[in-house]
Amino acid sequence: MDKDFNAEDFQKLREKAISLAKVKVKESVSKDLMIINAINNIEEIEKTVNVFASRLRDWFMIKNPELEDAISDNEYFVKVVLSDEPISGSVMGAVLDQDDEHAIKALAAITQGMIETKTFLLLYLEKVMGAYCKNILYLAGPTIGAKLFRDAKSLKRFASLQSSTIQLLGAEKALFRHIKTGAKPPKYGHIVNHPLIINAKKDDKGKAARALADKLSMAARVDYFKGEFIADKYLTDLKKKFN
Repeated sequence: MDKDFNAEDFQKLREKAISLAKVKVKESVSKDLMIINAINNIEEIEKTVNVFASRLRDWFMIKNPELEDAISDNEYFVKVVLSDEPISGSVMGAVLDQDDEHAIKALAAITQGMIETKTFLLLYLEKVMGAYCKNILYLAGPTIGAKLFRDAKSLKRFASLQSSTIQLLGAEKALFRHIKTGAKPPKYGHIVNHPLIINAKKDDKGKAARALADKLSMAARVDYFKGEFIADKYLTDLKKKFN
C-alpha cells in the first residue's frame, strides 16, 4: 500500500463507497418493482381465496346443503356465512352447536379479510400505474396491464418490446410447447382476457390481438418517455374496428 495512503484515508474511502451503494439501492427501488409485487400478491391472494372458499363451502354445506347451488359467487357466499341473518329454505342440514358455528365463521372472516386485502391492492395498483404508466393502464386495465408489465420486467423493457412479443406475453409455456412438440402456436397471452378480444368476432380475434398489442407497444413508449395521455384515442379506434 502507498505509504501516503493511511488507515484513515482507507476508512474515508470505505464510507464513501458505502454511501454511494446506499444511494444506488434506493434508486433501484422503482415503481416497476411496486407494480410487479402488487400483481404477484393479488394473484396469490386470489388462489388462496378460492381454496378457502371451497373449504368453507364444504363445511357450511353440512348446515345448509341447499345453499351450494343457490350462491355461485365466492365473495357473496362468504358474506352470507358471516351474516347473522337466518337463511331460509334448509330442510336437510344438520344442527350445529355454538363451537361449530364459531369455527366456520372464523374461516369465513379470514377469507373475507383476504378479499378486502385484494380489493385494497387493486386500488393501490391502479393508483401507482395511473401515475407511472397511465396509457398502459387505460388501454389494458390494471390487472392485464400489470401482468404484461411483470413479464416485461420493467417499463423501459416494455417500451422496447415489439408488438408481436407483447401479444404473446403470458403464453410462454404454450410457445415452448409449440417449439418443442409442434403443437398449435398460441395467438395471445395475457391479453386474451381483454374485453376487446373477448367481444371480437371469432375470425377477428387474432387481428384484434395484433392491433391491441401494437397500440400497447406505442402506449408503453409514450409512458416511458413521459409523453401525453393518448390511450383514449387508441382504445376508441380499436373499438370502432373490432366491436
